[in-house]
This record gives sequence, structure tokens and C-alpha cells, in this order.
Amino acid sequence: MRYAGGHKRFTYISLALAAISAWIALIPFYDIWRIIKEILEVRPNFSEAVNISRYGWEAVGFALLSLFIYIVALMCSHKAAFRVQANMRVAMMEHIMKLPLGYVEAEGTGKIRRIVVESTAATETFLAHNLPDKAVSIATPIGLLAMMMYFDWRLGLICLIPAAIAFVLMGTLMMGPKMAADMKQYQNALETMSSEAVEYVRGIPVVKTFGQTVYTFKRFKGAIDEYEKWTLGYTKNMMLPMTLFTTAANGIFAAIIIAAFAFTGQGVTDVFVLNLLFYMLITSVLTVTIMKVAYAGESQMIVNDALNRMSEILETEPLPDNGKNEKPADSSVSLENVVFSYENAENNAIDGINISVKSGEHIALVGPSGGGKTTLASLVARFWDVKSGSVKIGGADVRNIPPNELMNSVSYVFQDSRLLKMSILDNVRMGRPTASDEEVMQALRDAQCMDIIEKFPDGVNTMIGSKGIYVSGGECQRLSIARAFLKNAPILILDEATAFADPDNERLVQQAFEKLSKDKTVIMIAHRLSTVTNADCIYVLADGKIAESGKHGELISQNGIYCRMWNEYNRSVKWQVGKENV
Repeated sequence: MRYAGGHKRFTYISLALAAISAWIALIPFYDIWRIIKEILEVRPNFSEAVNISRYGWEAVGFALLSLFIYIVALMCSHKAAFRVQANMRVAMMEHIMKLPLGYVEAEGTGKIRRIVVESTAATETFLAHNLPDKAVSIATPIGLLAMMMYFDWRLGLICLIPAAIAFVLMGTLMMGPKMAADMKQYQNALETMSSEAVEYVRGIPVVKTFGQTVYTFKRFKGAIDEYEKWTLGYTKNMMLPMTLFTTAANGIFAAIIIAAFAFTGQGVTDVFVLNLLFYMLITSVLTVTIMKVAYAGESQMIVNDALNRMSEILETEPLPDNGKNEKPADSSVSLENVVFSYENAENNAIDGINISVKSGEHIALVGPSGGGKTTLASLVARFWDVKSGSVKIGGADVRNIPPNELMNSVSYVFQDSRLLKMSILDNVRMGRPTASDEEVMQALRDAQCMDIIEKFPDGVNTMIGSKGIYVSGGECQRLSIARAFLKNAPILILDEATAFADPDNERLVQQAFEKLSKDKTVIMIAHRLSTVTNADCIYVLADGKIAESGKHGELISQNGIYCRMWNEYNRSVKWQVGKENV
């Protein structure tokens, strides 16, 4: 309840009002009993039943009063729940923004989105609706117990036996550790499916451009199948406990009838008939209450799982801030005996690498997939912290540079640059929020983006992602480059920035890179080796280590890994050209 702040009192008020509402809701049943009692007492002179109208109106009044109090209770619970949900989302987003970008990339945006949105929504629903119902479900049996003992304790005891069995079944079979574990697995499968759905939908333009529909859908379909497996498993495991619980909950009425036959062996009295009628009326309330308890219990399991998932994010430590305020002297980059490994990984992703890049130099990172190229580049931007060694920019350790200062020093163009659902103008302006419209337009011109602008009726004000307006992978890259132009940071990191570009877009992207890279320190990751031939130094990474380094011509002459990669690349290019000419 720490997220409720000053609204915490509304939760307690809601619980109290819900309990009071439950007790008041029982009074009309007592009034109905009094009406029947008076009718039996005056029969056959029914005209002497003078209190029937008063009892009837009293029943209506208490029923309306109970409803009114319950509505007020819901208003209080909603007020507190909305505040809790808002505060939880704010707290989580603030914490996520402090976490290393590597964490977000590793976990997946779909998973994080679901936790932030759906887990907090589940908490809000529980606090707003289920918690007052839980108060009602606790208060009602207490009130019923008191009323049952007031009338015929024998019939009251008979009513409580099936109810007690239902509660035992619910606590042991339906909400035990086994069901809690199954619920967690079910939520994991749902989380994975949601994440894959988000990533699949987000990547539709790229998927369609490169004809990878079947492959990418297989991943999504696999997540759906896994979710189906756990859904069916959870349903099967709940089938028997739910059947037994429902039977016990609805067996209260049957128990009353059986007891009536047993107790009437010695004769039937007016008092016994009255008490029997009361219990027959009240059993429906007891059955509904038990079902509400079960529903509230299931909701609480979901909420507990949601809270655990949120706690996992909130307990993840952000990168430490040692309080130092160093500023880079220039745009040089140096990596000194850098070692890094991902959590729970057996081997180091980066293992003792030393690289020195002077201001204005252009270097390239190439090598087999999984060799550590992207990891190494991400360490420069401090997406992660090194396990040992140091990464320095302008002589200052990146761990000692304030985050804002570090981000002002580095522009990072991702392989899968994403555009937000906003105008092209605002998407590019994210590079420098204070930039004027003309500065943004100049960045778009520098990034060779004017053909993109001109094909849309609304031009630069076109909303990306709305009304079916999307851009291709190559166009997206050019718009991302425009952001980098606008930011104009002295260090530029390009992570497979031409990966999703078709030949026409690749040419334009390369032209934009040439202009953007002028007078900047550039770290480029590339599989298309034709883009790195002019680099001042090429580093070949394999298994987290530098296998080779040097200029293009030097590496070719060594006849090593780079030479083989270059030959394979040229063969693939010739094969593609041959295929096109067939």
C-alpha cells in the first residue's frame, strides 16, 4: 500500500463500508422471516397481520441502504486503486529509465510493456473490485453465523458443514503451492506470447519487405502453442478441485433438505418451519459468498504473481553512480583490458580487449555472429558496465561521466531503429528536443530523407504508424540517421545500420553516413564488408577476443579470418547479381 500515498485511508474506509454493507444486506432476510412468522401466527385471520407492510418496507429500505453503502465503498476503493496503479506505473517507468539499456534489450520491450501495463492493471482491478468483495465474503459468514445460532443451531451447523468443506478444498487444492506454481507458468507463457505479438506486429514492415513472414510467424505461433499448452494444463489441473468445490458450495441447500427430513421425525412445529424457511432463503447468500471468496482468491494469486514480476524489475539495480563528475577531454575512445560477461553466462562475451581510437578516427568491428561486436560497442555507450578493465572517452572513465554528459557525447544508430507513433518531425527532434523546425529539416536533408517526406501528403507532419502509414527498414534507418545529425555528438556508433536497407536505400544511407561521419570518431559494426574498406582500422572479433586488426589491405594480405570473410562476401554479392540477371 506504499504506492497509495495519502489515498491509503480510502482503502481502509472501503473495507469497513463493504463489511457494513454485507451485514446490513442480511437484515431483509430477517424481515422476511418476521413476515412469514406473523402470517403463521394469525392464520386464518390474516387481517390481523398488521406489521407486514412495515416489515416489507423495512426490508426494502435496508436493501437499498446496503446497496448505497457498497457503492460508496467501491468509490473509495476505486479512488485508492487508481492512485496505486498510477504511482506503480510512474515508479516502474522511472526505475526502468535508470536501468542499463542492455537490460531493456535483453528482456524485450513486449515483456516489459506487459508487466508495466497489465500487471499494474491486475493490481488496480483487485484493489478496486476484488478487495471490497473479499471484505464482503469475510463479513457475510460472520453475520450469517450469528443469525444461524439465533434461530436453530442444528440447521445452522448443517449449513456450515458443506461450507467448511468448500473452504478447505479452496485453500488446499485451488490455492495451494501447486496451483500457485501453475499460475506462474501460465503467466510466463502469456507474457512470452504477448512479447512475441508486440515484436511481430512492430516488425511487420520489415518482415514484409524482406519476405520473412513465415519464419517470423513461426516464433509467434510457437509462443501461442506454449500458451495453449499451459492454459489447457492449468484448466485440467483445476477441473477436479473446481468440481469438488462447486459441489460443496451448492450442497448447502441439499444438506438443509436432508436435515429437515431428519429433524421432522418427531413432528413439525411452526417454529421449525419458520427456521427452515429462513435457512432455505439464506443458503443462496452463503453459496454466492463462497463463490466470491474463490474468485477473490484466484484474483489474489494473479495479483501476487503480478507483484512478483514488478518486484523483479524494481529490484534490478541500475548502473551505479559514484558521484564523480568527469568530462571527456576529447572524442577519443579507449578500451583497456575490458572483460564483460552476461548474467548466468558460462563464458565472457568480451575477454581482455584493448582498443585505442583517436579523435576523428573511424574503426570497424567485424567478425562472426556472436563474436562480441555489438556487446563491445554497447560498453562504450555504457549500456552495461564492464566486469573488469575500463572504457574511457576523452580520458574519462565512462563510469565517472554523468549520464547526460555521456549521452551528449555519443550517438548510437541501432540495427533495428524504431520510430515512435508520432510525426516524422517529432521523431527526428528526439535527437535534440530544443531544435527548431528548420534545424530538423536540415537534418532530414543531410540524411537524404527528402524523398520520404515528399511522398506523404502531410510531409514532415505525417504521423508514423497511424492510418497504415509506415516506412521501410531503409527509410527508417535514414530517419534515425537524421536524429544523429540533429544530435551532432562527437562519437558515432553504427550497429549494422544498413542491415535492413534495400540497394537503393543502402546507397542513400551510405551517402548520409559519409556526411555524418565527417570529423567524428566512428565505431562501425558491419557484415557488409564493402562499407568498412576505408576504415582507419578494422578489428576482427571472435569469441570475445581480437583475432586480427589492421587496415583492409593489411588484413587481406594476412590471409586470415578477414580474408576468408572478404572472399565469402564477394562470392555472395556475385551470386546475388547472377540470380538477378537470370
